[in-house]
Amino acid sequence: MTKQNFEKMTKVDLLAYVKVNRTDDEAIRELFSDRRNPNRTIYPSLVNSNEDEIKQIENELSQKLKERAN
Repeated sequence: MTKQNFEKMTKVDLLAYVKVNRTDDEAIRELFSDRRNPNRTIYPSLVNSNEDEIKQIENELSQKLKERAN
């Protein structure tokens, strides 16, 4: 059997593969690995944040949504 290249699979394809091959630990590990964009913005938790910090985050998120809409 040919070994699958899980890193090149899309998330949807990998999920479908894992549903059929539930004992393939390597595939499951890749499915739950952090495959997101390494250059993404990481927003802080809002727990223990003051109102100014929350407003700033809301403004940043609103700006990002406007950029995506255009």
